[in-house]
Amino acid sequence: MHIEFRHLRTIRAIHEAGGLTQAAELLNITQSALSHQVKGIEDQAGVELFVRRSKPLKLSSAGQRLLKLAEKILPELEAMEAEFEGLRSGKSGRMHIAIECHACFEWLFPVLEEFRKAWPDVDVDIRPGLAFDALPALQREEVDLVVSSDPETLDGITFSGLFDYEPVFVASSQHPLAAKPFVEAEDFRGELLITYPVERSRLDVFSQLLTPAKVEPRAVRQVELTAVILLLVASNRGVAVLPDWVVREVRYHSDYVTRPITDRGLTRRLYAATRTDDATRPFVAHLLRLARSIPVKMQRGDL
Repeated sequence: MHIEFRHLRTIRAIHEAGGLTQAAELLNITQSALSHQVKGIEDQAGVELFVRRSKPLKLSSAGQRLLKLAEKILPELEAMEAEFEGLRSGKSGRMHIAIECHACFEWLFPVLEEFRKAWPDVDVDIRPGLAFDALPALQREEVDLVVSSDPETLDGITFSGLFDYEPVFVASSQHPLAAKPFVEAEDFRGELLITYPVERSRLDVFSQLLTPAKVEPRAVRQVELTAVILLLVASNRGVAVLPDWVVREVRYHSDYVTRPITDRGLTRRLYAATRTDDATRPFVAHLLRLARSIPVKMQRGDL
């Protein structure tokens, strides 16, 4: 037998409609065309699929077997067709994100909350990009977007600028360095520096300040959570360097102070890396717009 999807739809429509005339209307074909389809199916099966003298038209036992097959296969086929239509129209898809910026989890969650409301059919997942090579994974289509502050030139990959941020020095208000208008590399030499558990090359304080100046802090302590870093700093058990948007409330908290790094300050930019062919997909473009706007709202205190 050579059963086609249209044959399964025919069997289901006749069963649901109870007659050829009504079934033909459901399928949007003529009754004559439907009769030819039924005869063709029966010729292939070698058995009758309908009890001809019954009103409404009923399926034979063989027809019932074919109906069960139709009821099993057609819903899966229709779900797949709907999924493909969503992909074609840009309403659904996959957005698996890798983050090379440890502090970015706190910024990204409000972004994804807004994104989820607008694109409920997009499958969203987050992977800590620091645990694997995120950009090669992006090229292999294992992830769909990488958040990074270190753009590279890679075939088929586009880096879109999201927003600029300033790494700032954070210390207890009782710390001696709190009296300075800004800090420099040499100020870290005798300090216990509290950082995220990230390679030094990925930490702004090292890549942009300490390593070029060949300055080593007295000790480095790695801490996973921003809240814990701030608690330690508040108790004067170390100093930290964090993005300004992470510590936006610190400036108004009496236990902390923030200071620029060097008299000119440091400015860094965060990027979203995507495959070039995906950059203009509607939900990808919307996510990038949200990613640019949410930090501005955070700075203003709107979130």
